[in-house]
Amino acid sequence: MRVPARPQIAARITPLQLQNFGFAINGVPFDPGAAEFWNNDRNWQYEAMSGAVPLGLDQNNAHVQPNGAYHYHGLPTALLARFAGATTPVLVGWAADGFPIYGPYGYLDANARNSQFVKLRSSWRLKSGTRNGGPGGRYDGSFVQDYEYSAGLGNLDECNGRSGRTAEFPAGTYYYVLTAKFPHVPRRFVGTADTSFVKQGGPHTAPGGRPPGGRPPPPGGAPGMPPPR
Repeated sequence: MRVPARPQIAARITPLQLQNFGFAINGVPFDPGAAEFWNNDRNWQYEAMSGAVPLGLDQNNAHVQPNGAYHYHGLPTALLARFAGATTPVLVGWAADGFPIYGPYGYLDANARNSQFVKLRSSWRLKSGTRNGGPGGRYDGSFVQDYEYSAGLGNLDECNGRSGRTAEFPAGTYYYVLTAKFPHVPRRFVGTADTSFVKQGGPHTAPGGRPPGGRPPPPGGAPGMPPPR
């Protein structure tokens, strides 16, 4: 994988597809999206960190694909434990567009390194009410589409990032942030992702080699999921 050495903010935000968002400093990719859809409808993507489908995530919010690729869907717990007690933002990786990834803590005032050091909050939230079509039911976080962006709700923007100063970038930079709550790993790029991050050989498959949407439902069933094969 390649990343730009001098990343630039693009004219428009680009949503993440079924591809790696970036990689951690230990080389493990960040791949937040699950290739699991209600009734194979791409308008309703199951959220990997919701537990709505059994993805077999380990204690690091990660798992291994049939091809042996290990990747994170959420906070890399063991990696972050190496920096327990840090009082400055921890650089944990690089995004496909070249901007750095920090988290989950940062300065309350992004440009004041003597500011209070806090756990940064996403500006995404669960929608209220019930789903209009698709699987129906209340918005409960089972699907990516259950969430909406609310500007100013947290410390971060639509891409789960912000501009500010860090030890590595004392003059300031745009940077992404991993968060404990949705989106966990950012789902949008402010820059231009390098094409080397596009997955080869088709979409991400479920453990056991099933294609997207081919996983048996969890105990008790999941509305719209196909039957066991």
